[in-house]
Amino acid sequence: MTMPYATPGRPGHPAIVPLSGPRFHTDPQQLYREMRREHGPVVAVELPGGVPAWLVVGYRELHQVTSDPELFPRDVSLWNQWPNIPPDWPLLPMVGQPMPSIYFTAGAEHRRHVSMVEPALEAVDPFELRSACEALADRLIDGFCGRGQAELVTDFAEPLPVLALARILGFPDEDGPDLAWTMKTFTDGGPDAQAAHLRFADHMRRLLAAKKARPGADLVSRMLTCPMPFTDQEYVLDLMAITAAGHLPTADWIGNSVRLMLTDDRFAAALGGGRHSIGQAMNEVLWEDTPTQILAGRWAARDTRLGDSIVRAGDLLLLGLAAANADPHVRQHLADGVEPAHSGNNAHFAFSYGEYRCPFPAQQIAEIIARTGIEVLLDRLPDIDLAVPAQNLVRRPSAFLRGMTSLPVCFTPVRAVGGAP
Repeated sequence: MTMPYATPGRPGHPAIVPLSGPRFHTDPQQLYREMRREHGPVVAVELPGGVPAWLVVGYRELHQVTSDPELFPRDVSLWNQWPNIPPDWPLLPMVGQPMPSIYFTAGAEHRRHVSMVEPALEAVDPFELRSACEALADRLIDGFCGRGQAELVTDFAEPLPVLALARILGFPDEDGPDLAWTMKTFTDGGPDAQAAHLRFADHMRRLLAAKKARPGADLVSRMLTCPMPFTDQEYVLDLMAITAAGHLPTADWIGNSVRLMLTDDRFAAALGGGRHSIGQAMNEVLWEDTPTQILAGRWAARDTRLGDSIVRAGDLLLLGLAAANADPHVRQHLADGVEPAHSGNNAHFAFSYGEYRCPFPAQQIAEIIARTGIEVLLDRLPDIDLAVPAQNLVRRPSAFLRGMTSLPVCFTPVRAVGGAP
């Protein structure tokens, strides 16, 4: 495969970095530091299957890319590698392909989808959502609280967001587990990714048909009231985008925040009910351990220079959200030499930036789900602790998403407050 890049390269260092391997799962920040030192703020990388891309690891460069939707649109149809992409490429669901979705359209077409999706998200009542999340969290905790031990990823962090999102969308609770499996499987980019993506679409088609026949007080029904015309395919694709973007990153936000609070003495007070510390831990995770490490993508509309690199028209740019958050060129400026850069500061890239950022009401929904879940968990199980040494915890095998594969904990058994799920 011919690389489309004009990479300046540096003596003694390889010009292209494979975007795979165990270091992305063990110590990605050290890997990003090495990339920045050896290759600069824009790194020529290779995705599995020999697919080339640029990884933007500099804060200023990432701000430049996300702030310029004309030069760097989220328009996958521009990709100069389409002739080399096999139809069964495992990362295709993550990178995407031309389709009429809020996530894979650009310009006026993208704004048309936003005009339908964002008002429907804004109409989600935060107080009702918090109340629903409290009840769902209690149900999940009731399922393991009498055992004195739990695996928080599968027992709590992963099911809670998908059950909450199912409520928002209008799914029955019993559909939640299969929804969770399909989204986790296709975002992990493994051999079952394509099949899981098709199954995910089937869920949304059935839901859309049900809400057309019998509307309710839910997100899908509100989307259907938009006066602009949309096809069934567009509704389904937008529902898939909303749900996928809201599930696993929120689950990982919960898991990574609880892991931080159980392994860092600064957050010991939170385990006794210090709710301010929960917010601090969640914000620190968005800076230091953000669930979405790398986001695909943007495509260059024409030849341009970015950092020290010449980017060609149609090149794929991967947004190195976690790497940019840790860029030393801006961290010192943000911290101003006094407080850590993440102390009350929301200038991180955890939700991306610019026209294609995660919509603000979706960010609020994710925060309500994650924070409510953690608060209920620590209220119910105040002496919760890791059941294994912290160094034994394993991350998900993905360069794109950073979450725990498991989070085993122990605690004093307590009584259930209601019916177990």
